[in-house]
Formats: sequence, C-alpha cells, structure tokens
Amino acid sequence: MPATPPYDTALKALAKLVAKHPNVEGEVIWAQEGTWQPQDDDAATLDGEEIPYYAEGMLMEGYRFSWQALGENTPEFIRLFFWQGACPALPSDPDILASMVYDPAARA
Repeated sequence: MPATPPYDTALKALAKLVAKHPNVEGEVIWAQEGTWQPQDDDAATLDGEEIPYYAEGMLMEGYRFSWQALGENTPEFIRLFFWQGACPALPSDPDILASMVYDPAARA
C-alpha cells in the first residue's frame, strides 16, 4: 500500500468542502517577490471540481499551499495560494469561512 502523502489532510479538507459546495469557483494566486499575485491566464479561475486536482498537482510538484473559502454564509469562492521558500503574509478577509495551510517547512 502506498504511503499517504504528507499534504493529504489539507487536500482532503479542501476536497470535502468542494464536494459539499460544488458551485464554488477557485482563484490561483502565486507568491512573487514577497507579495501575492493572481494567476493571469486561462487557468486563473477554476470550477469547483477542478480545485482539489489542481492543488494536488502543485503539491506533487513540491509547492506549499494554503486555501481560503470565502462567502457570506456558505463558501462561494476559494483562493488557492502557492509558494516555494518563505510564505508572504496571507491576506485576511472578514468573509473567510474556512482555511488551511500546508507548509512543512514551518513545522521544521
């Protein structure tokens, strides 16, 4: 049986949220020079079903990540933050309903 990847907990929580709220959309945001920059191509906005798969692909490539689910009462939008090296401060927002960070370097 293959070993469970270390990011499995964060990814499962994200997949569970998306399964419960399939109409959410996702935004991909990258760390660049100490700040966050939204991705500006066709993959910048993801359909709900694409969100966990996109995140898993980036995690398999060695990126660290965080997700934030935003909405008034139920998640409507998910921000996916990816970085390597030091993590810039994640934005705060009063509409964050749930979030999680996967950064094994922060635990070291």
